[in-house]
Amino acid sequence: MVEFVVADSRGIGLSSDPAAFEGFYRDHHVEVARALIIAIGDRELGSEAADEAFARAFERWDQVNGYENRSGWVYRVGLNWARGRIRRRSYRPSQLLDGGVHVDELPEPELIEAVANLGFSHRAVVVARFFLDWSIEQTAAALDIPEGTVKTRQARAVRRLRRELGEQA
Repeated sequence: MVEFVVADSRGIGLSSDPAAFEGFYRDHHVEVARALIIAIGDRELGSEAADEAFARAFERWDQVNGYENRSGWVYRVGLNWARGRIRRRSYRPSQLLDGGVHVDELPEPELIEAVANLGFSHRAVVVARFFLDWSIEQTAAALDIPEGTVKTRQARAVRRLRRELGEQA
């Protein structure tokens, strides 16, 4: 069981409702971590991104708790954090399906591998739309991009996946 410590003289980590955060974490951590692993294309970095994003959500829980799509906020923060790590360190993702931190079983290995071959921004949209089952509006809000951009990225990604996987995609 994860225990959340409320501490820090600067107010970081303080929440007026830590029980609500615990419930949110329990209900959404695995789903968001799995989505980040797939979107980032790396088990270890995706798991780290999820942990970092949930830690930031806890630090700002009073604000985040008011959002319509709290897990969308965590997903975007995790993506941005990982993108920064990749840029700063010229990080090359390890093989998605090999070793690393285990967050339940990933669905359909062939599909996951094909998704991993998409560009970062296309993967982020595909994961939000199809693995998290978010609407176009929810995806746009979570990724802080226009709805038209979501539609365009989704269409291009699906076209590429169909070519790569055949028409059963």
